[in-house]
Amino acid sequence: MLEFYSPLHQTVKVVCYLFQYTYEAFAGADNVRRVFSYQAVGDYPLITLVGLSTDDFLAEWWREFGKLAALAAAFAVLSILGAILIVRALRARAQAFDEVNSLNEVLAAQIAEKDLAWRERRAAEEQIDFIALHDSLTGLPNPQLAEERFRHAVAYAEREHSKVALIFIDLDDFKSINDSLGHRIGDGMIRELAQRLYERIRETDTLCRRSGDEFIAVLGDLADADASAPVLVKLAESLQNPITIGDYELNVTASMGVAIYPEDGRDFETLLKKAENAMYRAKESGRNTYRFFDARMNIEVVEQLTLRNDLRHAPARNELVLHYQPLVDIRRGRLIGVEALIRWNHPGHGMLPPTKFIPLAEESGLIVPISEWVLREACCQAAAWAKDPMLADIVVAVNLSAVHFKRGNLEQSVIAALEESALPAERLELELTESMLISDSEAILHTIRQLKQIGVKLSIDDFGTGYSSLAYLKRFEVDKLKIDQTFVRDLPGDMEDAAIVRAIIQMAASLGLSTIAEGVETEAVFELLKEFGCDEAQGYWLARPMLAAQLPEFARRFARGNC
Repeated sequence: MLEFYSPLHQTVKVVCYLFQYTYEAFAGADNVRRVFSYQAVGDYPLITLVGLSTDDFLAEWWREFGKLAALAAAFAVLSILGAILIVRALRARAQAFDEVNSLNEVLAAQIAEKDLAWRERRAAEEQIDFIALHDSLTGLPNPQLAEERFRHAVAYAEREHSKVALIFIDLDDFKSINDSLGHRIGDGMIRELAQRLYERIRETDTLCRRSGDEFIAVLGDLADADASAPVLVKLAESLQNPITIGDYELNVTASMGVAIYPEDGRDFETLLKKAENAMYRAKESGRNTYRFFDARMNIEVVEQLTLRNDLRHAPARNELVLHYQPLVDIRRGRLIGVEALIRWNHPGHGMLPPTKFIPLAEESGLIVPISEWVLREACCQAAAWAKDPMLADIVVAVNLSAVHFKRGNLEQSVIAALEESALPAERLELELTESMLISDSEAILHTIRQLKQIGVKLSIDDFGTGYSSLAYLKRFEVDKLKIDQTFVRDLPGDMEDAAIVRAIIQMAASLGLSTIAEGVETEAVFELLKEFGCDEAQGYWLARPMLAAQLPEFARRFARGNC
């Protein structure tokens, strides 16, 4: 509480209160308490008070009021942002000086009541402002506030000829954790990670949560791009230790992309897009690392966007085609099936392999309709081959998309394809990946059982490269293991690969499963697989993928031993 004594009557004590803000200010003072503005309100005296100290201002103002019949009864001195002082006067009429003390008590109560109401209103407004600019889960700034901080950092950089780094941070495989353990665990993990990341940035930097498992960091006042490296290393190190949420101990890493102002762009949106592109490059490089944006990435991004747009129209333009690679019974030397392999006959880029466009289809949501097209086309073609005695019993194998498998209506798609083509279910083989079988076991188990009831065959593709487990082999009742070509290609020279291949074949036989080896490129590999007891083989030594129209002639040549 501040006290002020009137120069007209030293025994009169006027109570003054210190506040934060006001909406009724008429005089302002700077941080050295010198008045820089004054505006009369109502019938207050129009006098020149600018330039006085605040104490002299109050004394002079009191003196001027003393010339009037009205008497200033109370003053309130308020502070704005800790540097600007605002003076507000509440005046009332009094008949004599001996009434001032009682009047002060009334005015003091009125001032206190107004101040309490104002503080409550201001607290509510500040809470609303905070919510509008911060993430509700982590309390971090949101993208709107991050963009504002970025503009401040850029303004400083322009004055000081320095750099600003925008970092796009994306957690690796967070979705699988969130989907399998639930959003409660996922939210707890995000809060802990946000705190760890926040503790690693500098006090002058900004960390914001963009959405889901994505964060943005704004680093200002950098001498050059390399100056951001220590912060990047600290951010990565913050995720090294496991996170304990309830009964779960979880490990997580992050991929980060960096764009630099002004080299990579001069506005927030441009730099954010380029940092995101660099982040995806970090993921392609094995994840748990960071990459800086460069011009080549931008060219590749434009190409990817163009391809993605073209892919949307590819089915309607009949640009998607299936090639078929023969599957051979090793012991009997017979053609027993084919694997359907999708290709895209792009009008500008020619025949594209699936590695060039399947990831785009998965990202853009086109993978399910494309997978359904492959399923229908392969079944119809296998049914058409049945008219040829050489191909009457041929089995067609189709790779399943993980997205299609998890969507929950795969069995309906299979049934529809079989009914449309009139293909017997036992002539369709669906290839699964190991990662599909462990992501959500109960739902997957239900789908597997539905497919088995239909009568289709199931095989596990690329066996040995993922989460190979005897438990799920038994539980999911698959029919065949497909040995990945990384173990097959270097046979018979690599003894370790030979041991792995032999072990897989023996294990499969003990479980009643058949085996097929992919990537057979030499006769020596074929003969060794035959010695190990492998059931089937496919690869370039036997036959390359071919168009459907070429298969009947190949089957005849193969039967004659002319391949």
